[in-house]
Amino acid sequence: MNEKHIVKISAELNLKPKQVEATALLLEDEATIPFISRYRKEMTGSLDEVQITAIRDRLEQLAELDKRREAILKSLEERELLTDELKEKILAAETVTELEDIYLPFRPKRKTRASAAKEKGLEPLAQMIFAQEEFDLIAEAEKYINEEKNVPSVEEAIAGARDIIAEWISEDKTTREKMRNIYEKSAVFESKVIEEKQEEGAKYKDYFDWKEPASKAPSHRVLAMFRGENEEYLRLNITPPEEDGIALLENQFIKANNQASEQVKTAATDSYKRLLSPSMENEFRELLKQKADEEAIRVFSENLRQLLLAPPLGEKRVLAIDPGFRTGCKIVCLDNQGKLLGNFTIYPHNSEGEKIKAGDLVVDACKRYKIEIIAIGNGTAGRETETFIRAVFSRILNFLKPENAGLVQMTFEEKKELENISKIPVVMVNESGASIYSASEAAREEFPDYDVTVRGSVSIGRRLMDPLAELVKIDPKSIGVGQYQHDVNQTLLKNKLDDVVVSCVNNVGVELNTASKQLLQYVSGLGPKLAMGIVEHRNKNGAFRSRNELKNVPRLGSKAFEQAAGFLRIRNGDNPLDASAVHPESYHIVEQMAKDIGCTVEELIKIPSNQSKMDINKYVTEKTGLPTLEDIKAELSKPGRDPRQRFEIFEFAKDVEKVEDLKIGMKLPGIVTNITKFGVFVDIGVHQDGLVHISEIANRFIKDPTEILKVHQKVNVTVLEVDLKRRRIQLSMKGDSPEPKAKPHKKRKEETGLKLDKLFEKFGKKEKR
Repeated sequence: MNEKHIVKISAELNLKPKQVEATALLLEDEATIPFISRYRKEMTGSLDEVQITAIRDRLEQLAELDKRREAILKSLEERELLTDELKEKILAAETVTELEDIYLPFRPKRKTRASAAKEKGLEPLAQMIFAQEEFDLIAEAEKYINEEKNVPSVEEAIAGARDIIAEWISEDKTTREKMRNIYEKSAVFESKVIEEKQEEGAKYKDYFDWKEPASKAPSHRVLAMFRGENEEYLRLNITPPEEDGIALLENQFIKANNQASEQVKTAATDSYKRLLSPSMENEFRELLKQKADEEAIRVFSENLRQLLLAPPLGEKRVLAIDPGFRTGCKIVCLDNQGKLLGNFTIYPHNSEGEKIKAGDLVVDACKRYKIEIIAIGNGTAGRETETFIRAVFSRILNFLKPENAGLVQMTFEEKKELENISKIPVVMVNESGASIYSASEAAREEFPDYDVTVRGSVSIGRRLMDPLAELVKIDPKSIGVGQYQHDVNQTLLKNKLDDVVVSCVNNVGVELNTASKQLLQYVSGLGPKLAMGIVEHRNKNGAFRSRNELKNVPRLGSKAFEQAAGFLRIRNGDNPLDASAVHPESYHIVEQMAKDIGCTVEELIKIPSNQSKMDINKYVTEKTGLPTLEDIKAELSKPGRDPRQRFEIFEFAKDVEKVEDLKIGMKLPGIVTNITKFGVFVDIGVHQDGLVHISEIANRFIKDPTEILKVHQKVNVTVLEVDLKRRRIQLSMKGDSPEPKAKPHKKRKEETGLKLDKLFEKFGKKEKR
């Protein structure tokens, strides 16, 4: 462990060095972030996941810096260029940029104009000129004329000297630092269309002739312009005014007013245009891209977290429908654990005869499998299928009216059964990514004898029962809540999204005896191999009766057990604490609490009055402090509690099923499906999400939609505009904002530089299944 890193990180994150050191030691010992934040509070001073993640990331960055530092020192030493002064500078460098600036003059280069001039022996002349003292420039330059070295004239000698000076200027550490400041303050995005691509690149029309300060360009626009350039539709420059850059060099390097200083001035201009400006632009581009990536990944991560933690329906028997017109609706029936009981296909949108037959099949399935709720995918034909199901239930109610009692003889129980079926809730489910799962290896492994349509329907049903357990089977990038996810740094994106999934899974906890291997692999300390081992052991030996039985799983050692046990739940097992988040290492504490009160552990959990008798201060030890004891006390009051909100059934507006049904001024319920910096997309049940621009979200100015909105949040919107030709819907939440009304604020729209139809085109599409 590097003590300097500990001190540096504690200062940067405003934490105590002991907290950073303890966290670093735990991470070094392969402890996971959820485990550290939940079960090692005494060691870290109760740091949360965000703080621990920041420490981990900074430790990795500093380790990479040290790795690069060592490589540079080794390179300089091998080439016999390392002096004590240079080594001291390299060891003192605190950023990669500073380190690379120090190394730049010594970096092995391909042949340059300056190196060619040095080979011609012109470096002494360059040094004389650069010093800018009074001397006869022509007479001095004549001394360097040498036909053999290809210096045929005074002009050639002076030009070569200028090339050397230009390189010195461009590699000067102070100069580069000052030039970076100019780029950060004054650089301008200038985008032009490549003429021959004008028609083909129409989707980038807004950037065909576009200018804006780089410091003010939002992340989504930066990524859009870079994408247009990468696809070779746009030509992009990101530079400050040329005169600002040249003025900086002249102010720094012109020290006199003579022949030599005129040559330095010419060299400075050349240095800026030929060397410094391209180098700085490349560096600045990387910085802008990095910042845009980080912002896009932050938005994506937060959206994913909200989606994964969406309220679960819980253990209900579900009839799930993957809707379709021509190919029919694929139906599966699942038990309360998500197990496939049966499947069939109906064609309710083909003919009246098929519609009646489909209704009978649905009612029969509801009877046979004792269905408690119906889930319908929100893709093509989703709303039409919902209308069909509701019509079937409506016909049942009409059939059961007293005036129809003599038409068909039924027992009281039969009538009651039909009446209950007519009251089954119908819920629309976001099916983004369902087709990805249905074709995945995980789906093929679980359902080898069924085609993709059946697997997709199962995914829709399970997604309603437990979004987290089902969505972990899908690549997060396919879930549909990202912003330019294919343009950002893919390694960083994967790492951050994995962090989110791990955090959510361990925050909720996992049922050991029902979880899939895909869900188990995200449990602290496990991973794919141990997750598979657990499932295989479960299949071979039956359900786990206690957490301790985990130790019988091959290759699951004490370290993995320590990390994972607290996040795994066993309901109705041998030990009631196994259903809670109390870690097995603390069982003895709870047992002592129960003993002191004079009851069993089970009675301590089930009888609140027993818990009120506990004095947790009595159980403080050197190893176990109040933070852990407070967690234990909270867990005993609600053992194994699910932190997710309670599930509420949501219904779209009736008689509004397609874009053509919309009218300006309509007020409709909707669900937030995606959040971006410029606004949110809302599903209002017409197969096309509508956009609520950031200026239409609240009755006050907001900088970021996440200030008041979350993915999967239920909202009320007003239709502002409908473009049938381009399938664009513009919505407003003003007047129905989640926040109280504020005084009217002058409308301040974010300058996105993209027309709303472009935003729709990028983010408002449903998944093509």
